[in-house]
Amino acid sequence: MSDSLSSARGENGLLTAINPGTFDPVTLGHVDVIRRAAAIFDRVVVGVVRDPHHKQTLFTVEERVGFLEQALRGVPNVVVDVFSELVVDFARKHQARTMVKGLRVIADFEWEFQMNRLNHSLAPEIETMYVMSSPEYSFISSSGVKEIASFGGPVDDLVPPEVARRFRELYPDGRPGAPLSPQE
Repeated sequence: MSDSLSSARGENGLLTAINPGTFDPVTLGHVDVIRRAAAIFDRVVVGVVRDPHHKQTLFTVEERVGFLEQALRGVPNVVVDVFSELVVDFARKHQARTMVKGLRVIADFEWEFQMNRLNHSLAPEIETMYVMSSPEYSFISSSGVKEIASFGGPVDDLVPPEVARRFRELYPDGRPGAPLSPQE
C-alpha cells in the first residue's frame, strides 16, 4: 500500500469520506452522489447539519435523517450522523480524510470553491472530492423540490418515495396562487 493511501486511512484502517449537507429534503441527486461515493470509499458518513445558520429547514433533523436512512438502506457502507460543529471537526471525528460534495451547475462550484478554501485553511489534511451530478439529476435542488411540492406539483421523480409521501401529507391541496419570483 502506498504511503499516501495508508495515510488517508483512519486508525480503524478504513478509507472514510464524509458527505455533509442539510438534505432538506434529500433528493435523488443526493442519493446518486452518495451511492457513487460508497463505491469508492470503504465507508461514507452522511453528515446532516442539525441547525444550519444559512437557511431555515422545512423538515426536522429527525425527519431528514430518517429520509436518508430509508433511501440508503441498501448501501451497507453508508451511515448517517448529525453534526453541529465545523464540518472539518466532523470529518476528524469520523477519521475521514475526504469530504465528498456533489456539483450540479457552475454556481455550485463557485460556492464550493469558497468553502473548500476556508475548510483547507482549517484542516489542510482533509481533501474535498467533487462528484459531478448525473445528467438526469443535474437540475434537481432541494429548494426547487420544496417549491414544486408546496404548490401541489408532483415530486415523485425527484425525491425518494418517503419524501414524496411526506410532501403529499404537508401539502394535500397545494398553496393557491402562482410561485413568486425571487425579485417579488
